[in-house]
This record gives sequence, C-alpha cells and structure tokens, in this order.
Amino acid sequence: MLTVSDCPIQDLVPHSGSMCLLDRVLAADDDSLRAEVTIPARGLFHQGDGIGAWVGIEYMAQAMGAWAGWQAHQRGARPKTGFLLGTRRYRSNRNIFLTHEVLQIDVRLVLRTAEGLGQFDCSINIDGEEVATAAVTVLEPQGDAAALEELHRAK
Repeated sequence: MLTVSDCPIQDLVPHSGSMCLLDRVLAADDDSLRAEVTIPARGLFHQGDGIGAWVGIEYMAQAMGAWAGWQAHQRGARPKTGFLLGTRRYRSNRNIFLTHEVLQIDVRLVLRTAEGLGQFDCSINIDGEEVATAAVTVLEPQGDAAALEELHRAK
C-alpha cells in the first residue's frame, strides 16, 4: 500500500460537509484502501455515547468511494458519483462506536466489471481488533457521467 496522507479526503470522495464521514485515507493501492475516522462528540448520526454500529456500512461505502477517488486521482480525474447497491453479511460485535474511538476501515476489491459494478470485502478495526465486517456491492456507472454529476449537484 502507498501512503496517501498528502491527499485530503475531500479530494477523493464526492461527499461534502457533514456528509463526508471519513477523516483521512492512510494508505491505498490498486486493490485496497485504509481510511480512518475518529468518532466525533457531535454531528451526523451521533446519539448518546457515540454512533450506532449500523453506520459502519456507510463508513465502508465511503472508503470504497475514496478508493475509486484515489484511482481517479492517479489518472488526473475527479471522483465520480457511485451507488451503494447492497451489503451481505454485515456483522458487528458491538452496537455502538463510542465517542473518540478511532476506527480504521479497510476495503479490498474482490470483483470489478467493465460496466462499473464492484464488490469489496470490508472490515472495521479499533486498536487492531476487528469489530465489523461485510461484503459490499457498489456501482460506478460508466454511462452519461454529465447527467449523473448534474443529479448529484441538484441535491
């Protein structure tokens, strides 16, 4: 894996403001990426002592988006809009990610088609302990990029 700490997360994912849930990308290569987030004391999804572990799916999806953004960055292109299609076997050994915990999200490409369909094996680790896993399927449409970008901007 290559270190990508010099590339801000906002340059890799099409999310902005409070919708960008990741803090940074730690490393990336042709098939994988490691991202990090410190659970904030306030903000989107925060309730009580932290964030529900179900948000782990979105952390994984944004890490996959960051991987695609890193690939685009390597080609001198901008990140594209992608779509989360589904999750299989999301398992978490906890109900909540506690405020101030540091999560490392690892995504590894398993399958990618010419049409933009991708599947990733994903995990979330806290202090080196795996606390959540999933297989996640996404789509980065290869069709009319301009129409998709316009739809994204209209939100």
